[in-house]
This record gives sequence, structure tokens and C-alpha cells, in this order.
Amino acid sequence: MLRYKFLLFLTITFNFISLSSISPSLAQVSSIPQPSEAPLELDLLTKPKGSVITSDTINLSGLSTPSLWWARDSSENKLLDNWIAYPATEKGVGRVDLIVNQQIWSLLDYLERYNFINRLGSTARRDSYNVRVFNYQKELLGTYTCSFNSSPSNCNIELNTQDKLRRYQ
Repeated sequence: MLRYKFLLFLTITFNFISLSSISPSLAQVSSIPQPSEAPLELDLLTKPKGSVITSDTINLSGLSTPSLWWARDSSENKLLDNWIAYPATEKGVGRVDLIVNQQIWSLLDYLERYNFINRLGSTARRDSYNVRVFNYQKELLGTYTCSFNSSPSNCNIELNTQDKLRRYQ
């Protein structure tokens, strides 16, 4: 486990150094949208409306998008408790609100939290969804937001550290 954390630290450090040596233009920085400010609607977990998808949604014709079941059932089973996915509309791209177990989340260090958001954000990005991470107290813990207008997608991770969201590109 220590070796894994060290390798993760080296990867993040290398990526940070690589990104900091490239001076992005103002157009690149501003092209990534801010995370949605819509409130978390926990009642949709038990009473989904319209095309909203939760971890309990069953699609009889195939896999539902985004497909986060494998992530939950494999490595995130105790941390990732549920999610609410809002498909894209004319107003914006799709969004997934992840709800995590606060007890498990509080045991994670900074790198483990970053890694969790990055892994699930990358999974959701494949289906053109942005991600927000909450606990059941509706506290925003982090976000993974992308601009899907470019190829590859430009993405930001924001992580709540001491009641502040910090942005990482």
C-alpha cells in the first residue's frame, strides 16, 4: 500500500510539474466550465424522475450511461454509496452526483481522495458526464469538470480541503 501511495504521489507530482511548465493561454483556462451549482437532490435516490439514473436504476435494453456499477462493485464498494446521474440537456452536459460514505471518506488522506475523484471522473468523462462528490449532509467534497468541446477533453479536479475547493488541472 505504501508503494502504491508513493507511485501515485510521483505520478501526480510529475503531472503537476509537466502542467506547470506549460503556460496555458487564457482561452484554455477559461474554456473549462465551473462545476454545476445545482443543489443535491437526495430525494431522487428513492423517487427518480424522468431520465435521472441512480445505482438502483435497471435498464432492460442494455447498460445505463454512465456505467459506474463496476467501479462501485469492485474497489469503491464501501466508499461510493450511491449516485444520481442527470443526462445532458440543451442547458448543459450530463452530470453525476456521487454520494460517499462520510466515515470512509474521513479516513482517506488527500491523495486517496484525489485518486477516487480522478478515477470516477475519468470513468464518467468517457460518457461526457461531469462529476460532483457529496456526503449525505449535502456537503460538496470535490468535483471533476471537463470541457467536452476539445479533443482530448480539458478537465479540472477541485477538492474540498478545509471548507475550500482547490482546483487542479
